[in-house]
Amino acid sequence: MLQRGNGFPTESLNSSGWKGHRETIQSHPAARAGAPGAGGTGTCPGHICVLKDAFMYESPAEIADLTSTDKFDAALAIHLYKGGRLLQGSRIPFGIIFGGTDVNEDVRCEEKRRVMGAVLEEARFAVAFTVEMKELAAAEWPEARKKIYVQTQGIKTTPSETFDWYRFLEHADWHRKDPSVHLGIIGPAVDPLFTGEVKEKVKRAPGVHLLQELPQDDLHAAMKRCFAVVNSSISEGMSAAILEAMDLEVPVLARNIPGNAAIIKHKETGLLFSNPQEFVVLSKSLMNDPTMEKEIITRAKDYMKKHHSWESERKTYQNLVLRLQ
Repeated sequence: MLQRGNGFPTESLNSSGWKGHRETIQSHPAARAGAPGAGGTGTCPGHICVLKDAFMYESPAEIADLTSTDKFDAALAIHLYKGGRLLQGSRIPFGIIFGGTDVNEDVRCEEKRRVMGAVLEEARFAVAFTVEMKELAAAEWPEARKKIYVQTQGIKTTPSETFDWYRFLEHADWHRKDPSVHLGIIGPAVDPLFTGEVKEKVKRAPGVHLLQELPQDDLHAAMKRCFAVVNSSISEGMSAAILEAMDLEVPVLARNIPGNAAIIKHKETGLLFSNPQEFVVLSKSLMNDPTMEKEIITRAKDYMKKHHSWESERKTYQNLVLRLQ
């Protein structure tokens, strides 16, 4: 949320899966927009950004109480349904950042589609990570086309220099004596039911390990020690994990879905698979072909520099925040 006083504060409502991106958004305008020598627009007085997890709230009334009590002036919600639904009828102006599952999956539910349409009508602006995502949203809500902006995610990786990889493997219960390939699944347990299912399957899958959530700099350090990063999502807006891997010069193997195919060119900036068998074949080819590995890493890094500039993203959100004044 945005508050006035020492600046122009904003609140960001997000679903738990967007922790990295919401913190990136938070870091852009705060203490930079309008600050002397900070590269701001000169017209933005700066703001304080307060992060709130959408899962902590159940209704727009709770958010209305929050914005009134803490005197927020504007809000930015990540995910049109999960975050946006809480801003319906909001007394303060707000913007929306599409998540991916909102326009890919939630539109199939008529009630969610109705709610998202109403939220989008109230929003000052909306941000899509790709042109394809914008077109999907515009096809559902044509009247909103002019307020939808395209801005790819900007990535800035900061791998820890003190991260102890070998100690991490011990705590992760890796079979260090087994020379075969291992798959590590790292992240928070957002959905308890799904997490339970995963844990049960992992118990029956030698070489697959479910690991604890890590601080971002430690996660980046762990990623750099891996041979490849795997994205097996069945729905994505724009995967920050894929972009971070590219920036860290780690090859990516990802499921061939629109969100992933929008940022990975098969066998050029990464590898796309459609089924488990293809995943195994591509993984082995990557392991056995160091020349292909090096070329993929080089092209992916070049792609990141050209299309996912952290500075470019910062400027876009600074300008969009002005629309909330």
